[in-house]
Amino acid sequence: MTILLAEDDPLTLDALAACIEDEGFHTLSAVDGKQALELWAQHRPQLLCLDIMMPGVDGFEVCRRIRATDPSVPILFLSAKNEEADVVVGLGLGADDFIRKPFTRAEVIARIRAALRRVAPQNGRSFEMRDLNVRPDALVAVRKGKTIELSRREVSMLELLHRHAGKPVSRDAFLDACWGLDYFPDSRTLDQHVLMLRKKIEADPARPEIIETVRGTGYRYKGP
Repeated sequence: MTILLAEDDPLTLDALAACIEDEGFHTLSAVDGKQALELWAQHRPQLLCLDIMMPGVDGFEVCRRIRATDPSVPILFLSAKNEEADVVVGLGLGADDFIRKPFTRAEVIARIRAALRRVAPQNGRSFEMRDLNVRPDALVAVRKGKTIELSRREVSMLELLHRHAGKPVSRDAFLDACWGLDYFPDSRTLDQHVLMLRKKIEADPARPEIIETVRGTGYRYKGP
């Protein structure tokens, strides 16, 4: 299992590589975005950890280019930036997670393992949510002939809501099922993913019919 690390601070890069390799992973190290893209093209690693602020090609651009060719490989951002706007931009580009600096070894490993678990093969069965046909095997949803690309996590979120149609799904249930039991949740993480997913799949994101908010609990899909 190979993990690509892109970080322009050599001390952080070396420390990150050491702790990840101690867990049995193989790492590739890039000191900027250009090198990260070159290593990606050569080796096709199973996961990427990208710093946002890198010289030349930044982490956002690396993510954007990779997502243009691979919609499913897990991408985690490493960042000292805590602004909500940066998180929203990253999620919009298809990132799976944000790891804020400074971080602990345990947190990094837990988030990596959770991200890798999420790329396990889907069961392949399509299902309907109102006028939306979700196709997990293809990581897409289709409405009136229009194809909507989804990430694996987004598919997992829709599967969870569909399985519990008519019942509220708690925030903890979402985090456990779609992020992993050992995930270190940020209180805004789920809400931001729901916001981005609504923009993709709702006919009117301001009046959602597929992902409804249940105040004080979580979210619900009412069903057909």
